[in-house]
Amino acid sequence: MKEKWLEVLKKTALTELRYFDSIGSTNTEALQWAADGAPDFALVIADEQTNGRGRFDRRWITNPGSSLAFSLILKSSTQETWNVAFFSPLCGIAVQEAVSSLLGLNTLIKWPNDVLIDGKKFCGILVEAAWHGSEVQGVVLGIGINISPDSLPDAMHQNFPATCLENALGAQVDRFQVLARVLESIEKWRGELGSTAFMHQWESHLAFMGEWVRIEHSEKPSIIGRVKGIDHKGHLVLVEENGNEIDIEIGDVHLRPGLPAGMRGIHA
Repeated sequence: MKEKWLEVLKKTALTELRYFDSIGSTNTEALQWAADGAPDFALVIADEQTNGRGRFDRRWITNPGSSLAFSLILKSSTQETWNVAFFSPLCGIAVQEAVSSLLGLNTLIKWPNDVLIDGKKFCGILVEAAWHGSEVQGVVLGIGINISPDSLPDAMHQNFPATCLENALGAQVDRFQVLARVLESIEKWRGELGSTAFMHQWESHLAFMGEWVRIEHSEKPSIIGRVKGIDHKGHLVLVEENGNEIDIEIGDVHLRPGLPAGMRGIHA
């Protein structure tokens, strides 16, 4: 299997590859590799992931042959380290562009780090950094993409409606080609990190633009507003009912579409 991945990815910027038939977490492996001196654009990929991690320590299970579960290591430059908050949208932009161009599917980026088709999640992203004191040894871009129906958790374990590429397309999808296209897009947009072109690409494919959403904090009241866009820092900009604009930082927050039941029917 490793040889097949290497053959498919030979035209990308890939430098080294670690492939596993089964692993707990590709991000955990990649963080250790980064700390041990992995080169820039080194990749960890697994056919099965038994203890993958998402945001807020959610588990991301990858059944054999059903998904893409991979972690890309970037040795960030000083400029990139200053723009570290943009690595998560870098992944979102790359997946959105890759899937749209390769399969012709209409995909949108759910702030801050998921990618959707028809309002359903098919891709999750977890970006982590390997540190040595105050020095970043590498940034790990962890990406999981649902390819076939076997990748979908049952409805009871979905914290957000889920889908997969094959269900959306109505045909089989070559996951090898999807990965190659995603890596090509990451390489392309990495050089634009935080630029005007980067921000335009992100905002023009932002999910729920102009729609009511609520931002749920773990220890604070929910914030409700219409999505206006993204500011220059990567914060989500909402317009509240009274017309005030508020920016939401990436952190311990959840974005949910629509209004709470008690407010439905109040707003046009």
